[in-house]
Amino acid sequence: MKKLLLLLITVSGVTTAFAQKKANGTVYIEHPAITLVDEFIKATVSGDSAKIAGYLTDDFKSYNGTTATYNDKGTDKAAFLSLALRYKRELDYYAIEPYPESYPDAVEYKKDNKDEVVWVQTWSVLKGVHKKTGVKLNAAAHRLYKLTKDNKIKTIINYSNGRVIDEIGASYAERTNGKIYNHHENINTVRKSMYAFEMGDLDKALSFFSDDASFTNINNELGKSATKAEIKGSWQKFLDTYEIKSIDLFGYPDYLEYEMDNGREVLSWWKYNLVRRSDKKAIALPVHISNSFDENGKITAEMVYYSELLLTK
Repeated sequence: MKKLLLLLITVSGVTTAFAQKKANGTVYIEHPAITLVDEFIKATVSGDSAKIAGYLTDDFKSYNGTTATYNDKGTDKAAFLSLALRYKRELDYYAIEPYPESYPDAVEYKKDNKDEVVWVQTWSVLKGVHKKTGVKLNAAAHRLYKLTKDNKIKTIINYSNGRVIDEIGASYAERTNGKIYNHHENINTVRKSMYAFEMGDLDKALSFFSDDASFTNINNELGKSATKAEIKGSWQKFLDTYEIKSIDLFGYPDYLEYEMDNGREVLSWWKYNLVRRSDKKAIALPVHISNSFDENGKITAEMVYYSELLLTK
């Protein structure tokens, strides 16, 4: 009984704790601070330095909300203005738009708010194309604006993914990303698989693929792929529909061994010389294939590019 009583008291206490709520201010969907932030964003996109500066306090600071720097001192007004104008100067099609289905909030806190500041939070998408490198920006960002009692922006805390900016920086210099081979065991594997297919030996052709290999082609719905078992049926249907006279290489295959992400890819170009069985029409079909490999020399993915129209007309 004592244990049951203690359990009931504990559950009751937990329930009460979860049920308690205490307001600490008000959230607004319309507010003069929201209007000012919207005007500030428009001035930023237009590159109007005088207007941008006019919205900021003299002791303004901006902060990177994702920085790993301990006790970050932030960016002062002059440096922030320089950075803001750089976006306008270096981007074509520069825009800052609301994130889909989002809207800004203004928050007036009660606790520890003797200066009567207002916080505005926004969710945006930064858009543009970098003029020098061609890198496209379509990046989500979250910002917190701290506004003074007289409606000036004192602080901005920015949360965003810096990878696209890193890509712009990296794109100023040339760098290699691995090696290209014109002779390699993985190239040999692609040839052996292709010529087994030419001979109608589907089991051997597929033996060079991993069990979980995926197969797709340019005519498929985006994101749709076939399994090894499914592609065998598709290949057999192809052989039933077309007689293969020969499959010939165009040029030579390339094997690309990437430094980044340890990618391994064989690119090959072919000419399928076919006869459609239904009407005996001869068809010359150009085909490009990209085969991905694992570290054991098995093909893990195949992407095929060809015109389906040439097969059906």
